[in-house]
Amino acid sequence: QVQLVESGGGLVQAGGSLRLSCAASGRTFSSYVMGWFRQAPGKEREFVAYVNRDGGSTSYASSVKGRFTISRDNAKNTVYLQMNSLSPEDTAVYYCAADNSGFTSPAKVDYWGQGTQVTVSS
Repeated sequence: QVQLVESGGGLVQAGGSLRLSCAASGRTFSSYVMGWFRQAPGKEREFVAYVNRDGGSTSYASSVKGRFTISRDNAKNTVYLQMNSLSPEDTAVYYCAADNSGFTSPAKVDYWGQGTQVTVSS
């Protein structure tokens, strides 16, 4: 069992930055691929980024590539999402996820956090 708690969301102006954190409980954190999804009002939950178990490999949605950076610290059981050059289109609830099936679908995620709101004003 893995429990995930996100933090770091908030209101930021366009062009600004935020850093999301996701703290995990349990001793199996390093055995999971970790990542982030987001869901905007009226839209489906979509993949944002993931990082492999040792932090050596990452993958990003095309919409955030070059602006967002995902990382993890297995000693702290924490995964991060650094978000730069934010735009109003990035406004959404951001969810931390633990998933060993390749982050191919929200339906296959093993564990979810409760979500943190990110609002980008124009």
